[in-house]
Amino acid sequence: MAQYFELHPENPQPRLLKQATAILDAGGVVAVPTDSSYAIACHLDDKAAADRLRLIRRVDEKHHLTLLCRDLSELSNYARVDNKQYRLLKSATPGPFTFILDATREVPRRVSHPQRKTIGLRVPDHKVLQELLALHGAPLLATTLIDPSDTEPLNDPDRIRERFQKVLDAVIGAGPCPDQPTTVVDLTPMGTGGDAVLVRQGRGDPVLVGL
Repeated sequence: MAQYFELHPENPQPRLLKQATAILDAGGVVAVPTDSSYAIACHLDDKAAADRLRLIRRVDEKHHLTLLCRDLSELSNYARVDNKQYRLLKSATPGPFTFILDATREVPRRVSHPQRKTIGLRVPDHKVLQELLALHGAPLLATTLIDPSDTEPLNDPDRIRERFQKVLDAVIGAGPCPDQPTTVVDLTPMGTGGDAVLVRQGRGDPVLVGL
């Protein structure tokens, strides 16, 4: 049964955040609010948790998972980025964008794309999630929370609790989130002189990244 934490979206209670962080550190899979829709997240280095995350979402190893980062200072550990790519990232973060980048060796092979060796990365603009990432002290592995029987992301914590309470370890409720997923932009072509590619139109305005 998922533990439920009801947090204030602008002034989250530190005690509840610490309890939720402890669940993540212990290998839990947790629903978290973001500046797009809700997502499910787990510890990056926990294979069993990552496997459960994929199972809950019913996606295979070819589905791009995303690293939720507190800021771009964590970027160089997990992705190879040149100056042009970095300037583009800086112009759109924090915000509702997911960027596909070439993964470094710090990213476990089991969570990067098996053929392309790429990883999704985003810096969310959400107070609760930012505080959670600060307490966790490292990026979280995540994917948009979509009911396998549906095509739209979930944005209501009560519905998430009702639908996923038997498979999640916790739900961090911070009120409704926007009902759109992130805008996904592939930056890997830029590394060979190409242009960024819009993969999915979501909440983020592509104009911010020159698309």
